[in-house]
Amino acid sequence: MRLAKHLAHSGVASRRASEQLIFDGRVEVDNRVVTDPATDVTGQEHIRVDGKTLRAFERGADRVVYLLHKPAGVVSTAKDTHGRKTVVEYVRSPGTRLYPVGRLDADTTGLILLTDDGDLAHRLTHPSFEVPKVYLAEVEKGPVREPELRRLREGVKLEDGMTSPAKVRQLRQGILELTIHEGRKRQVKRMCAEVGHPVKKLQRVAYGPLRLGDLAEGGVRRLSAAEVERLRALEPGGPEATGREGTKA
Repeated sequence: MRLAKHLAHSGVASRRASEQLIFDGRVEVDNRVVTDPATDVTGQEHIRVDGKTLRAFERGADRVVYLLHKPAGVVSTAKDTHGRKTVVEYVRSPGTRLYPVGRLDADTTGLILLTDDGDLAHRLTHPSFEVPKVYLAEVEKGPVREPELRRLREGVKLEDGMTSPAKVRQLRQGILELTIHEGRKRQVKRMCAEVGHPVKKLQRVAYGPLRLGDLAEGGVRRLSAAEVERLRALEPGGPEATGREGTKA
């Protein structure tokens, strides 16, 4: 994780303010002044800001994870400069600085996580963990024929390179279930458009071992300790991470 992001997730300051603290030479990592906000850290280093030791990430009960059924029109950020409603506004957690884990487009609905645990957020979004994300996509020009389904399953060439193979099922005419483990911007929409079936509606229904279930749109629930531990237990390339087991929505 980048140092500036680590400081922000630890509650030191906003991301931009944390970057300025680093630029100003006020941050030390393992007794060395660091002035590059992009410096990678794991969270286990000895970090000091203005001479004060930064509390290490904890795995105890003081860290929280919430699951939100994001409605359409809501942005996946902590704050929005255009005054739009954000995912953070749905969670009542006084005194806790929450951040979304990954993002969904404003018009995409479904499962998104919010947490104050920067270490966990990093694990869930880092490419090496290959955490599967399951989407339901209503596409134009259905049904989708087998050649196009095969292209999605084998990988689609986009402007930023070839995608990894996706798991794809056509549940009914024009309704696809896609499982991907990459985190490219608007990836599902771009993949479907590339094979000739632009997305009309998109919903994320699963993230790793978690399912949206029957949680109402706009509904929020705090994850249980057991659910959080399942997320922490994900290993790079492991069965639950890559979706080789238990990926049905």
